[in-house]
Amino acid sequence: MLKNAPKFYEVAKRIIEITEDCIVVAHNSEFDYRILRTEFKRLGYEFKRKTLCTVELSKDLIPDQPSYSLGKLVRSLGIPVTDRHRANGDALATVKLFKLLQAKDTGKQIIQSSIKEAQNSKKLDSKLIDIVETLPAVTGVYYIHKEGGDIIYIGKSRNIKRRVNQHFTAPNSKSKKIQLHVTAVTYEETGSELIALLKESEEIKRVKPIYNRSRKRTHFTHALYTFKDKNDYINLKIDVADGRKRSITTFSNKQSAKHFIERAVEDYSLCLQLTGLETNIPGKPCFNHNIKDCNGSCINEESPEDYNARVQELLDKNSYPYKNMIIIDRGRAIDERSAIYIKDGQFEGLGFFSLNYQINNIKVLESIITKMENNRDAQHIIQSYLRSHKNLKIIELTP
Repeated sequence: MLKNAPKFYEVAKRIIEITEDCIVVAHNSEFDYRILRTEFKRLGYEFKRKTLCTVELSKDLIPDQPSYSLGKLVRSLGIPVTDRHRANGDALATVKLFKLLQAKDTGKQIIQSSIKEAQNSKKLDSKLIDIVETLPAVTGVYYIHKEGGDIIYIGKSRNIKRRVNQHFTAPNSKSKKIQLHVTAVTYEETGSELIALLKESEEIKRVKPIYNRSRKRTHFTHALYTFKDKNDYINLKIDVADGRKRSITTFSNKQSAKHFIERAVEDYSLCLQLTGLETNIPGKPCFNHNIKDCNGSCINEESPEDYNARVQELLDKNSYPYKNMIIIDRGRAIDERSAIYIKDGQFEGLGFFSLNYQINNIKVLESIITKMENNRDAQHIIQSYLRSHKNLKIIELTP
């Protein structure tokens, strides 16, 4: 699309002409306006216009929306949109949204107060502009540093440059603190969004940056284990996490583990005694059997095969497609791929490779893999990614 597109200097004069004596309306106008001013500045011209932001107008006129991103907002309002994420489609969607907002603003007070004179609009500090311009528009993990080098925020994005720019222009409290303290931004390109998600999750737990407060789970104390009893029923057991034993999944505390089991009992009609929620007393039915919510595995009324089939559904949902496998995704370059290594049903680590023999040879594979912690967050990230990216290449490994 950009191959034959004109350069900015070729359209700059036309932009000046069509915006003369006009108000620039945009969804998150601060971002668009800053880009225009930056491009004109490179040409030695000071571009000044009044601006109006449909994000701010929408928050005033249509409160309590779940999201104010353009796509989700117009969809919730029933505004038809074509060619989303393209200049023409998004501009037309913004026009339709703006017309709706004008109709809602019967007193015209909000629109009048929302118009910003260019000289009064927020200007991005030259230091922040310099930082943004050094960043690439690639997928990866970025690290925001304060003076002295300490990391104050870790994030991931499919476009690092754009995401960091959003931090530097957003008006919320956290972004303002980041803008105040940032002195540098470093990054690690991953190519794969899955690699970025996993690295972000682990590094936030390890580094504990001050502005990543939302990621509170830093240690997984309990795990879910299984065993078969003397009657051949699969039992579920929550116990203190032990890295030497193979677990189904892990939890940040005992309470969250108990909630997981309670939901499983309800969703899969499991027995309270065989899931550890009640003491197993031979010959005595569990409470749920008395209210017809348990099929009687606690007193051998239901066959182990029928009961175990439902337990296996739960285990499959919280397990990987194969016990030993490699998930192949994009790499950092055209001739490179990324690999997520699952060993004995657990996340082992990740790495990058260029030649197929590197992943077909287990010893070589394990030498190029960077080991990472197997925990519930990593498991959730991988399984969610697999569900939403069904075309990913997965290689089953033979031990």
